[in-house]
Amino acid sequence: MQIASIHTHLLSQPLDQPFDSATMSFTIRQHLLVEIRCDNGLIGWGECLGHAGINQAIVNAMAPTLVGKNPLDIELHWLALYNQFRDQGQRGATINAISGLDVALWDIAGHFHQQPISQLMGGAYRTHVQAYATGGFRAVGKDRLTSLSDEVQGFMNAGFKAMKIKVGFGLEDDLRDIAAVRDIIGPGTRLMIDANHGYDTLAATELGKRAAHYDIDWFEEPVTPEALNSYKTLRTAQPIPVAAGETWHTRWGIAAALQNECVDIIQPDICGVGGLSEMRKILTLCDIYGTRCVPHVWGTGVALAAGLQLHAILPPSPPSFGSDAALLEFDQTPNPFRLGILTTPIDHKNGIVDIPQGPGLGIDVDRDALAHFTLPA
Repeated sequence: MQIASIHTHLLSQPLDQPFDSATMSFTIRQHLLVEIRCDNGLIGWGECLGHAGINQAIVNAMAPTLVGKNPLDIELHWLALYNQFRDQGQRGATINAISGLDVALWDIAGHFHQQPISQLMGGAYRTHVQAYATGGFRAVGKDRLTSLSDEVQGFMNAGFKAMKIKVGFGLEDDLRDIAAVRDIIGPGTRLMIDANHGYDTLAATELGKRAAHYDIDWFEEPVTPEALNSYKTLRTAQPIPVAAGETWHTRWGIAAALQNECVDIIQPDICGVGGLSEMRKILTLCDIYGTRCVPHVWGTGVALAAGLQLHAILPPSPPSFGSDAALLEFDQTPNPFRLGILTTPIDHKNGIVDIPQGPGLGIDVDRDALAHFTLPA
């Protein structure tokens, strides 16, 4: 069996309702899928986190390194790609591209062995996981408090028992929003906040101190990802657990954050950190440093399926009767690719998501939907 060809699919859809995080504006959803085809007909799917156009260019540049090779030599391919492209960047888009290819290779391996990826990686600890709703962005052109309140009430009506909202829009506005959300969801629902690195250390410290009594599970990306010293400071300067990691790439990037005691919760994204191969190594680092791992998930149904295979193999930490499984991030923003490109969409029931049990990622891509959303090359 050999890799016959590698194809990229740049999915694009303008948003009827644009929205903002603290540092970015979203007027369009774009994501890059990677499809690896083998000479025996097997196909694997992967996805790259980040800028779809840049990812597409890098994946296309990497493709000749893999064509003609055995797709089951996954670790060999990871090292070959990293070594060949490391001078172009040990972080960022280079690793995003490797991530998508790596996930696709694992999908092929699962189909070859007729087993889910979780089984190939040692076995699953669970068959379903509790999800938290990710939303609470600032809807452009709408009253912030009204739209946020309506959205959060929708999460409650859908059965979610945990949710994450966006902050970083100004200290007083954020505190007003957090208070309003807590009032709507009551004391029994878990609440997280994400600043998308929209604050400096002083402002993030102030927000953490003043918001802590609203029972916040974690304060995500309070400052820029480069500011490791600021992350370390924030862990002791304010009382809310600090979380980050979606833009810390590879075992080396994650290790630097863990060695510097930057976070209470680490949040690697399979589609950006280096794929499933790299994520398995990072789980060992989490065990060594005693840091909770709650993976970041953002993208299409392919990224969600990969995230679920990872959640299946996340070991209980510690392995005790009192350990809880990590929450699954379940994007609830406008996203036609989350459900629309899979023949059997992955959805939740009262905030619980079943982990696909089929071979590989456990999904099938709807070719008609893919063609509808894919930009022409």
